[in-house]
Amino acid sequence: MKVGIVGATGYSGEVLVKLLLAHPRVTLAAVTSRSQAGKPLASVIPSVRGADRGLKFTDSDPAALAAGDIALFFLALPHGAAATYARALVAAGKRVIDLSADFRIAELATYQRYYGEHHAPELLPSARFVLPELTPPAWKQEAKIVAAPGCYPTSVLVPLVPLLKANVITREHIVVNSYSGVSGAGRKVDEMYLYVERAESTKAYGLVKHRHLAEIEEQLALHTGAKTIIQFNPHLAPMRRGIATTITVPAAAGATIEKLYAAWHGTYADRPFVQVLPSGETPDTAHVVGTNRIDLSAVHDPRTGNFVITSAEDNLMKGASGQAVQIMNLWCGYEETAGLV
Repeated sequence: MKVGIVGATGYSGEVLVKLLLAHPRVTLAAVTSRSQAGKPLASVIPSVRGADRGLKFTDSDPAALAAGDIALFFLALPHGAAATYARALVAAGKRVIDLSADFRIAELATYQRYYGEHHAPELLPSARFVLPELTPPAWKQEAKIVAAPGCYPTSVLVPLVPLLKANVITREHIVVNSYSGVSGAGRKVDEMYLYVERAESTKAYGLVKHRHLAEIEEQLALHTGAKTIIQFNPHLAPMRRGIATTITVPAAAGATIEKLYAAWHGTYADRPFVQVLPSGETPDTAHVVGTNRIDLSAVHDPRTGNFVITSAEDNLMKGASGQAVQIMNLWCGYEETAGLV
């Protein structure tokens, strides 16, 4: 199957290029970039020299892409821009996997509150948010557009959803502290992201109303059947890649660490990209970077009555491009692990 990437020069786009060039079941047939149009792929992403198949960047023209023979497109674009391409591609019968936020929020009013105007609201009913380990499989037949989850939401939803469904934790007083590598902000020139500004520096940002909060709380409600409000505190950490998340939540009455782990094992026993670590063995971003894996663990604090849950993932893999390829594999009937580690 031929696939294409719209917006292939950002960090997630570059990771997608590498994954798809090496994928055993698809052929990367188009990479687009308005700023790099006409340039050889290997001159812009030198790490793919010798494996680039002679590809060159083409202009990102929605009508031209829709008219070609490529069956599936990944949109590695900022929110707002992705919706414009999705409209043209879906109308032409193409499958679309969107890595932006444009189709992650089901409620239009919620999207507008966090992101502003939506440029293709008529497509929202045909879009599906897919976190492969948690979303019921009916999406494979229903979806015309798949929204790949955000990096922070993946690190929060994978640990929390099974525990809320099993009534192991309370819905109140959930506090989430997450730390992201600088690549999570995307490839852009901004003083805040200069090396001398970020090295030896960690800071909180986006407090109270980070955009990913809308996605997290909507999905918690959809998966568990009740409104769930969390305190989400994102931080920028002095590392290139990775997300480390710590969740503090009161244990439900009668809940034990054994019941917590039973809920996780029951949900993720056969899922290749979720690793449940023993209680007390804390996940480390250094062990997941470059993989499509998310590692989880938890401990119980008898002094406070809280569970302290930790997760770690690569924000550009399980938090973006790797998860998008995992979604493609499932949507197209390939092995879930094809092209991924």
